[in-house]
Amino acid sequence: MKMSAIRLAILASFCVCCAGMNVAQQSKPASTPVKAGKDALFAVQQFEQAAISPDGKRVAWVEIRTDSKGSPTGKKDIYIAASTGTANPVKLTAGLPSSYYNEGGVAWSPDGKRIAFLSDAVKSGQVQLYISSLNGSPAQKLTSVKGFLQGAKWSPDGKVIAVLFSENAPRAAGPLVAETPETGEIKDAFFEQRLAIVDLASGKLRQVTPADTYIYDYDWAPDSKTIVLTAAKGNGDNNWWVAELYSLDTAAGQMQSIYKPKLQISRPVVSPDGKYVAFIEGLMSDEDSVGGDAFLLPLAGGTPRNLTPDRQASASVLTWTTSGKLIDQENIQGDSGISQIDPVSGHIDTYRTRELLTLGYWGTSVSLSADGSTAAFIRSSFSAPPEIWAGPMGKWNQITRKNADIKPPWGEAKSLGWRSDGFDVQGWLIYPADFDAAKRYPMVICVHGGPSFGVQTSWPSAFEYQMALPAHGYFLFLPNPRGSFGQGEAFTQANVKDFGYGDWRDILAGADAAISAAPIDPQRLGLTGWSYGGYMTMWGVTQTDRFKAAMAGAGIANWSSYYGENKIDQWMIPFFGKSVYEDPEVYARSAPLTFIKNVKTPTLILVGDSDGECPTPQSYEFWHALKTLGVKTELVVYEHEGHMFGKPEHLRDVMNRTVAWFDEFLK
Repeated sequence: MKMSAIRLAILASFCVCCAGMNVAQQSKPASTPVKAGKDALFAVQQFEQAAISPDGKRVAWVEIRTDSKGSPTGKKDIYIAASTGTANPVKLTAGLPSSYYNEGGVAWSPDGKRIAFLSDAVKSGQVQLYISSLNGSPAQKLTSVKGFLQGAKWSPDGKVIAVLFSENAPRAAGPLVAETPETGEIKDAFFEQRLAIVDLASGKLRQVTPADTYIYDYDWAPDSKTIVLTAAKGNGDNNWWVAELYSLDTAAGQMQSIYKPKLQISRPVVSPDGKYVAFIEGLMSDEDSVGGDAFLLPLAGGTPRNLTPDRQASASVLTWTTSGKLIDQENIQGDSGISQIDPVSGHIDTYRTRELLTLGYWGTSVSLSADGSTAAFIRSSFSAPPEIWAGPMGKWNQITRKNADIKPPWGEAKSLGWRSDGFDVQGWLIYPADFDAAKRYPMVICVHGGPSFGVQTSWPSAFEYQMALPAHGYFLFLPNPRGSFGQGEAFTQANVKDFGYGDWRDILAGADAAISAAPIDPQRLGLTGWSYGGYMTMWGVTQTDRFKAAMAGAGIANWSSYYGENKIDQWMIPFFGKSVYEDPEVYARSAPLTFIKNVKTPTLILVGDSDGECPTPQSYEFWHALKTLGVKTELVVYEHEGHMFGKPEHLRDVMNRTVAWFDEFLK
């Protein structure tokens, strides 16, 4: 069958101790400071966004500014360059060029002559919407609001800009950030993220969606009058899992539900002719972690059509081209994939690459020109730190060289496949630095969060503490067990009402495969993970004595108590079938506390004190049980940290303590 232009082009290119911390039980400071692994993770210049112009000739990107120690400063810079990579980049700012602000959220105008962006140049910590004509004249400030702005998109006619706005919100949106302390009478209080439209002629901002409805994703229809969006009434942090697809008449402010999904829905995009909306639907456990099948629905409503049924991949972002083709950016068994779908014939052309192409999302995502022929993205792998790339599809140019001098402090990364209960399972085996085939090494298994997530080959962030281990003489195994993205919806949904059973068998089978593939000492195995991985660590040590040490980060010890403690209980219903009050047995069946008397493994427990997703009491429960049973354990609670830590000193401490803990028991 004749390959499409996009596939031919892609194939042509790719041949191929810390301050501000509460300690529940006093633990000794990490004995050996992590240097090589930690320094490499913190020293890397990280990028937040890449955006290609509609004509494909220029690329804008956002760099996260760090201090001399590699710690984020809370400031970000915007740069623009030719997509050919032949010209020096120019900094775009709303303030003095010599000063530093928090600037990002880049959006090109439909004609490519202007850029909208966010900046706190007037007041630190409060971003406003600006536009720049890119002609050297000062950027024009459009808004004067109080609250959080994000997700700016121009209308197709270029007359207005839509933006997501949380008025007077005390913190950034989303359940991953540190929760605001609650006192007094506790209510289900929330600040709705509404859709607002900014008129370029007058600068007036008008909130067009209802005050009781939270908006998650949206896209303009070609008529510049209609917007499709995913939304839910009530608490935005909790109700993403029950969001529906709506159409919005921007003039009247009227929303109409056009589709109520069976599972979770995300990232809708309207076809160039305005007749259809494509979206991703699947079983998803975290708001920002998107994976599923690609569906097509008439904009007027009706029955959606699955464009990728039984496909062994998970879609993460969809984009239309002007010719009416749908570009599906996806996770394929731990690799990045780019597919072109013909919605009429159903024909799909795919290329996959063993590196991550992303816009900063948790998965594959690229920015495409209007015709889909040119792209921009942040490109990285286990062996290459992130850089901005852009250019014609399949003939990309490296735009930045910010990390040219940084080398990985770990060894080779190999994709490993194995069979488990009839499933083909995949994971990544990271070799130790300075690997010597004549030696036998300890191995630590790190289970990813989610569970609807997938480890892809990419340069890790400073939050990925586990990547410090190979620099200290460990094999690191990163499995993608059932429940993960990358092998289709049947695989992702295979752990429903089965947490800790089939997925745990996949992990143990993967450990055996790793031991068979490399010189790993089976008597020196460790187990770790964060979030769902923290739960699997707590679960794992109740199921076997095979692991000599464990570190559980932000884990879940008791699903029954967790249901009433966490701020996002809506995510649990699709996985457990019913609430804990309707079916307590299914929750108890998968709870580590149910089998707590089996634990013999020394276990370090780490958690933030403001975690709304996996609240601190869960870690206390597990720690208290281990203490009572005489199992060696330590608990460290970090001050004002949410589910994902943000303070560099805490991130470093997590790495130090984790390495020291495994060194004590595995070396």
